[in-house]
Amino acid sequence: MTVLDEAVDSGSEPTDARGRVAELHEIRAHALAGPSEKATEAQHAKGKLTARERVELLLDPGSFQEVEQLRRHRATGFGLETKKPYTDGVVTGWGTVEGRTVFVYAHDFRVFGGALGEAHATKIHKIMDMAIAAGAPLVSLNDGAGARIQEGVSALAGYGGIFQRNTRASGVIPQISVMLGPCAGGAAYSPALTDFVFMVRETSQMFITGPDVVKAVTGEEISQNGLGGADVHAETSGVCHFAYDDEETCLAEVRYLLSLLPQNNRENPPRVESADAVDRRSEVLLDLVPADGNRPYDMAKVIEEIVDDGEYLEIHERWARNIICALARLDGQVVGIIANQPGTLAGVLDIEASEKAARFVQMCDAFNIPLVTFLDVPGFLPGVDQEHGGIIRHGAKLLYAYCNATVPRISLILRKAYGGAYIVMDSQSIGADLTYAWPTNEIAVMGAEGAANVIFRRQIAGAEDPEAMRARMVKEYKSELMHPYYAAERGLVDDVIDPAETREVLIKSLAMLQSKHADLPSRKHGNPPQ
Repeated sequence: MTVLDEAVDSGSEPTDARGRVAELHEIRAHALAGPSEKATEAQHAKGKLTARERVELLLDPGSFQEVEQLRRHRATGFGLETKKPYTDGVVTGWGTVEGRTVFVYAHDFRVFGGALGEAHATKIHKIMDMAIAAGAPLVSLNDGAGARIQEGVSALAGYGGIFQRNTRASGVIPQISVMLGPCAGGAAYSPALTDFVFMVRETSQMFITGPDVVKAVTGEEISQNGLGGADVHAETSGVCHFAYDDEETCLAEVRYLLSLLPQNNRENPPRVESADAVDRRSEVLLDLVPADGNRPYDMAKVIEEIVDDGEYLEIHERWARNIICALARLDGQVVGIIANQPGTLAGVLDIEASEKAARFVQMCDAFNIPLVTFLDVPGFLPGVDQEHGGIIRHGAKLLYAYCNATVPRISLILRKAYGGAYIVMDSQSIGADLTYAWPTNEIAVMGAEGAANVIFRRQIAGAEDPEAMRARMVKEYKSELMHPYYAAERGLVDDVIDPAETREVLIKSLAMLQSKHADLPSRKHGNPPQ
C-alpha cells in the first residue's frame, strides 16, 4: 500500500494547496526511498548499488531530471493489485555529463526484481523517444530479471518496442548499455543492438538461456558467470566492449566514453584544447618498430607515442587482440584508430578481427569520427577453421565498412602490407583520402619468400644448390618489387615519411580533411555481408 492509498483509506486527504504540496513531497520521498530499507540492504549486500545511486554516479551532480517518477502499473491478478510501487521498477530521465545532455533509464532491482512490465516498458519507450527527438545519447543501466511473468504477453510486447527504438536510434544517437546485474532471454537483445556494452565482473551476466536450461537440454553444467559473465563476453564472445571490477569505475569510464562522442550524427565529437605540441617529434618510434618484418612488437606503444598525451580508449581490448580499435585525440580532435597488432598472431586478419574492426569503422563513420589506420598485416589467417567459418564473408564486412565510410580516412603503412589484407585495411584503392608509409614498408602480393617460391619455382628446383638459388631469388624479388619506394613511385602511397614526424603529418592531414564532403549514391540502404 502506498502513501496516497493510506491517506485515502484514513480519510485524511488534504483539502488546501499547502496540504496537497505536503502530500506531494511525502509521496516523492516514498518514491525516492524505494520499497524498503531491507530491499536496499539486500542490493548492497550483493555488491550492487541502487538505481538512483548509479544515476548519481553517471550524471553531473544535481543535473538529473526524472520523468514519470509516480508511474504505477495497472495490472491485476497474482497479487499485483496490492503491489503498486512508484516508478514500477525503472528510473527514467535526463541530466548532463560534463555539461552535455544525456538520457538515462535504470532498472531498480528492488522493485519486482527490475522485471519489465507494461508500465515499466512504456516509461522506457518514452525516454528513448525523447532521446531520439532531442538528439542526445541514451545510457541504459541494466539490472533486471527479464519480463514480468505475471503480466504475460504485455510484458513481451514491451521488449519489442525497445528493440524497435534501438534500431531506429542506431547511427543517430550514441547508445550505451551498462550491465550491472542479470540480463537474460530476449532482454539481452537490446544491449546487442546498442553501440557499446559495459559489464561489471561477478555481478552482471548476459545469456539467452540460463544454466538450468542449458543443463536440461544439453547436460552441460556451468555457472552463471561461466556462461555469460563479464570476462566471457569480453574475451570469448565479443558481446561486451568493456569489463570492470566495480560499478564506480565502470560508470566513470562511461562518462569518459561520452566525452569522446558527439551528441548525435549531425554533430562532430567535442574538441578540446591540447597541450601536446602538434610538431612533437617521436624519435622513439624508430626503435619501437623493428625493420625485420618477422619480429613482433607492441602496436599499442606506437599509438601512445602518436596521440595526444599518450591517452586512448581501446574498444574490445580483450577480444580479437590481433587488431586494435581505439578512440583517441590528435591535437584535441577525436579520431578512431584501427591498427594491426603484430604482438598477437603476427597481426593477421581473421574472422573475429574483421568483425571487430568493421563494427568500429561503422560506428566512427556514423558519428563523424575520422579514421586513422595503422597497417602492419601479413595477410588473412590461413586454415580450414577460418575458411569453413566464413572468413570470406567476414573479411568482406571490413571491406564493406571502409568502402562505405565517408569520414576523413588516412592510412599509414608501418611495415608489412601483404595481399588482400592490405587492400581491405583502407588502402588507397578502396578510397582512403591519404596514404602514407614509413621507409620500412613492404607492400606486396605476398612475402618475398613465398613469392620467390612461386615465381622462380623451376629455377630453384633445377639449381645445383636450391637453397642458394632461393636466397638469390628472394633478394632479387625484394630489390625489384618490395623496396620502400616502389608503391610511392606508382602513386599507391602519397608520401613516404619520417616515422618521427608521424604525429605532425597526421594532424595536418586531418586539418585539411576537416571540411571533406562525400555523398553516397541514393538508396534505401546497402546490403552488407553477413
